[in-house]
Amino acid sequence: MDGPERIAILGVPTEVGTSEPGSVMGPAALRTAGLVRTLRDLGHAVADHGDVVPDGPADAVGRPAVAAWTRALARRVEAALYAGDLPVVLGGDHSLSLGTVEGAMRHCARTGRPLFVLWLDAHADFNTPETSPSGNLHGMPLAALCGEPGLSDLFADPGRPALDPTRVHLFGLRSIDAGERALVAARNVEVTDMRHIDEFGVVAPLRRSLERVAAASGHLHVSFDIDFLDPGLAPAVGTTVPGGATFREAHLIMEMLHDSGLVGSLDVVELNPFLDERGRSARVLVELVASLFGRRILDRPTPPIAAVPAPATRG
Repeated sequence: MDGPERIAILGVPTEVGTSEPGSVMGPAALRTAGLVRTLRDLGHAVADHGDVVPDGPADAVGRPAVAAWTRALARRVEAALYAGDLPVVLGGDHSLSLGTVEGAMRHCARTGRPLFVLWLDAHADFNTPETSPSGNLHGMPLAALCGEPGLSDLFADPGRPALDPTRVHLFGLRSIDAGERALVAARNVEVTDMRHIDEFGVVAPLRRSLERVAAASGHLHVSFDIDFLDPGLAPAVGTTVPGGATFREAHLIMEMLHDSGLVGSLDVVELNPFLDERGRSARVLVELVASLFGRRILDRPTPPIAAVPAPATRG
């Protein structure tokens, strides 16, 4: 991100992938907290395209409803990228990433670039219908995108190429079910859990990941779940897990992402205003997104991202 971006805002007011009501209000809360104005104040050309409308019947529920959102959102994200915009997708529960990542995958297939996914989340979201204790689809998007069985009906093309799981980085992980732990290990997904961050900080593992993307001239999709943050900082989440990222850690991550110039698409998910405290969580998210798009306290030289990938711990 060397200069002003053309940003396409897409709202996804959905909670069909979770049993906890409230995330349907997430896009409105982020707009009310000043996200669009903040990005424009940073010099970016921001077009708010309103809220996505799912394909299919308005009364669809369960898997058909998730599939309807996935089809519509994949098409809208792909179109935004084709137009030269950087899509910023506001959610909504994490099942919406089925559509955002799918749209980015289609764009990358057309342009011949590899897609990498940075998953900032307390959870792995790599469950399948067989491993999930809850059955909620917001805990399955990565497994579905990576081609695990039992989830192909969520996509418009059940025979679509799968996302390469070795290009997925789970960052900030601190809650994982036994079945998905085995899958994450078997698929060689890159993992930086909170124990690693507590011991070594965020800089080294994130820099290694960004070096790998840069070496491949890849497109980086960032999926930012609010529960990546500590609930004391951002309480507006239905799946609270103590011990998340601090405000400073999260800002540093966003600043590094901005400095890398590699982010090509973003979704911000699982904000549940019904559980918030006077809009505090929405304002924190706006501040963090602003850091990703260039807000800084002091101007300083941007460190280069090396063009040679370094080995990263996998688990």
